[in-house]
Amino acid sequence: MKFSENWLRTFVNPPLASREFAEALTMSGVEVELVEPVAPAFDNVVVAEVLEVQKHSAADRLSVCSVNAGGAPLQVVCGAPNVRAGIRVPLARIGARLPGIEIRQAKVRGVESNGMLCSARELGLADDASGLLLLPADAPPGTDIREYLDLDDHLFTIKPTPNRGDCLSVFGFAREAAAVTGSALTPAPTAAVQAASSDRIEIALEDKTACPRYCGRIVRGVNARAATPRWMVQRLERSGLRSISAIVDVTNYVMLELGQPLHAFDLARIDGAIRVRRGRSGEQLKLLNEQEIALGASLLVIADDTKPLALAGIMGGMESAVTPDTRDILLESAFFDPAAIAGKSRVLGFGSDSAYRFERGVDFAATAQALERATRLVLDICGGTAGPVCEATARLPERKPVRLRRARAQRLVGIEFTAQQVADILRRLGFAFDAQGDEFLVTPPSYRFDFAIEEDLIEEVARIHGYDRIPANPPVAAAAMLPATETRISINALRGLMVARDYQEIVSYSFVDRQWEIDFCANRDPVALANPIAAHLSVMRSGLIASLVDCLKLNLSRQHERVRLFETGRCFWRADAGYGQVTMLGGLAYGEAVPEQWGVTGRKVDFYDVKSDVEAVVAPGIARFEAAQHPALHPGRSAKVILEGGAIGWLGELHPRLQQEYDLPYAPMVFELNFDKIRARNVPVYREVSRQPLVRRDLSVEVPETANAQAMLDALRKYAQRHVSEVALFDVYRGKGIDSDKKSIAFKVLLQDTDKTLTDADVEATIGQMLQVLQEQFQARLRK
Repeated sequence: MKFSENWLRTFVNPPLASREFAEALTMSGVEVELVEPVAPAFDNVVVAEVLEVQKHSAADRLSVCSVNAGGAPLQVVCGAPNVRAGIRVPLARIGARLPGIEIRQAKVRGVESNGMLCSARELGLADDASGLLLLPADAPPGTDIREYLDLDDHLFTIKPTPNRGDCLSVFGFAREAAAVTGSALTPAPTAAVQAASSDRIEIALEDKTACPRYCGRIVRGVNARAATPRWMVQRLERSGLRSISAIVDVTNYVMLELGQPLHAFDLARIDGAIRVRRGRSGEQLKLLNEQEIALGASLLVIADDTKPLALAGIMGGMESAVTPDTRDILLESAFFDPAAIAGKSRVLGFGSDSAYRFERGVDFAATAQALERATRLVLDICGGTAGPVCEATARLPERKPVRLRRARAQRLVGIEFTAQQVADILRRLGFAFDAQGDEFLVTPPSYRFDFAIEEDLIEEVARIHGYDRIPANPPVAAAAMLPATETRISINALRGLMVARDYQEIVSYSFVDRQWEIDFCANRDPVALANPIAAHLSVMRSGLIASLVDCLKLNLSRQHERVRLFETGRCFWRADAGYGQVTMLGGLAYGEAVPEQWGVTGRKVDFYDVKSDVEAVVAPGIARFEAAQHPALHPGRSAKVILEGGAIGWLGELHPRLQQEYDLPYAPMVFELNFDKIRARNVPVYREVSRQPLVRRDLSVEVPETANAQAMLDALRKYAQRHVSEVALFDVYRGKGIDSDKKSIAFKVLLQDTDKTLTDADVEATIGQMLQVLQEQFQARLRK
């Protein structure tokens, strides 16, 4: 919610500067998210009346104006298309400093100009530069424009938590500010308006649980075409609402001021009584946003004897809306149970300021007072004759007293409170209470729905006392270092390893779009949320690849061409006994294999680059990679990751279909590993370092194209003699000199004995035995 600081200070005006004021409220738990001036800094700009306008003799688009700025007439050259005699506009005098410009005396095409007539853009008030900023006809010439337009003001943007619906109004926030700062609070202007006619309307509460209070008042003979006062338009605009018409502006203004949404019906469009009921099957209602919706029993409506008039607590209907020709109106003010309104905006696909307040709870005791305030404003602006307030009431929310013990507050907060301190804080909050020694029986006010237990009151005491005044006393206790096992790697150590390998960590929602689950996991039955916070966050993820790709797209939109991302997080799926979950590690690499530099030729990251990252993650374990199909990966460039005989995850290039669907210039390399299966580590075992020389032999063989290199490595390692210290693949060749259905594979073999120097005969015998294994199992032939 956003509103004017000057408006707020009409109710409470502590001796604090704007930012100090905002800081005090934020530290109390009601966040002031942003404080910004309503206008940039400028000076020496006054109201001026244009007395006479003549064409410039040397320029068709320029005019020479004579203006009254509170003294002798001044000559000003102006190029605005809307300049004319009789209007009042801002004049920047000579020496004025505007945003990005300083006004000096100058000649424009040979004609002297003593200042500049200004548009809203030149003053930094708006982006419109199509013409001069027109001021009201009664604006007094010579008045400082900052004073006249109240530009030495700030906008407060607040972000109260969902349980603090009482702060969603200027007066409600002022009430909170008075409690926090200890300043006096000016009462809300809700004096009763005496009825001048006997016109009444019948009200029937057909759903008394959803709407336990409804107030209505007929006002006849209004002038719906009356102009909204400038002060009201200004306050509405600074709160982010545009002026529509005087009557609609009044209802919006009272909502912002007191937190009570209201609505005005054209009385001529109402047939009979007002009925608050559930929607009926087959009923249609066209709303003020021009959207037509089908009603049903899940929606609460305001209706008359023949038709629905409005969607209760959310939006009025188009048919009964006030128009410029309206003469008689019905003002309504109601209290709706938050449960009857909550979630409806999400179902309907649109929200409103009214629904935002009703679903958080409004003050059910102030329903009639808000109606009185709106009536007074309508009569003052639009005229007319008001009838009596008609009210229908059922069972309102019960405010049960809550016990507060001073000793309990001291124990939870950690500081000592006197009974007088607690009583003073409760009075500042406006809470009624009965003190009995060190215990207080507190009755929550009608505007606070967030009190149910003693701890709620203790939180209020701590908050108003000041969180920053609670000392940070470290606990004193015997501490012992916890054992750190060598056989398991921690999640933090794994994160450090990924960062060391040039990856950056992301944290994404566990809630994802249902389409992501279909695209990336082929999961058409994901775990669905009963009450999702948004339509695109409706299911629980069963994999991390989609979130990584989404983050990649965000980085590409910010022109990052080389991206390395990883995430650790839980994934979820349906299981026989209900639901399952596991912690996963996901990674993505996109762009150049190494950062651009003069010493290395640029190339795109490939399967083997990321394969080395996966091998580093599972080390000292040795991962094996088997070709396999995954719905999110390229059919010919994907592999299942095997560790100690069991599958632990996937590695591969993103599927071309997904690359095209998600508009990626290149396909990234991705992997996903089960953290619970890779966190185990073997304890290092000492092995004697040989003093004997190392012998290397390269074994190059020609095998059928279908031969698996990993299987060949496994076979060589299995049958290798004791003095073979390492076998590694270092080359695969296809091309000239090799049959088209064959390929050449070369292995590096390192031999070393701890007891003796190996002879040529020993080496040749070992290599011969290894070659025989390849010949028998893989039809290998030694390349000459």
